[in-house]
Amino acid sequence: MEDLEGRFSSKALEDFRLIDEAVNNNDEQAFAKLMQRYKRPVYHMILKMVRNVDDAEDLTIESFAKAFKSLHRFKKDFTFSTWLFRIATNNTIDYIRKKKLNTLSLSNTFTDDNGEGVSIDVEDENLNPQEETIRSQKEELVQVFVDKLPPKYQKLVRLRYFHELSYEEIAAELEAPLGTVKAQLHRARELMFDMVKDKRDHI
Repeated sequence: MEDLEGRFSSKALEDFRLIDEAVNNNDEQAFAKLMQRYKRPVYHMILKMVRNVDDAEDLTIESFAKAFKSLHRFKKDFTFSTWLFRIATNNTIDYIRKKKLNTLSLSNTFTDDNGEGVSIDVEDENLNPQEETIRSQKEELVQVFVDKLPPKYQKLVRLRYFHELSYEEIAAELEAPLGTVKAQLHRARELMFDMVKDKRDHI
């Protein structure tokens, strides 16, 4: 770790420690701390790209699911925040291309823990995976979260994430008021963010 201390900030070194605990010991509190540190900045970055609160919340969950699933492959060549932001950005770009949304320029940069500007990598459109592959990967990633949800939320989340239904379509499917669907999905997202804290005693 000594050679890392000269290259990275104390925050980045703490991230490395948490990653080691999460990967080597499957420490749920380590996962929780990493999510607590970066949930807000990741969400706000995505929100600037898609300009929709609900989509930004969905994409934030997907980004953390993807990052946690791949955490064992993380290399300490750069900060965790740099790696996480690139995962979140590329996942959001895939979504934007799929939905053909009109958004602001994707040539944004953010500053990592060392104060250095990090550019966002935009992958070539021709390399974009087939839609069915993206969907199956998304299902596998988000399943990490869904399995920990109370049963009453699981169907809602599957309709939203796996079947990619709109809020209106979900309301029609479940014969429930639109406001109820939105409120319950918002609660389900909060629970998914809290999944590693095991705070289900108050549900």
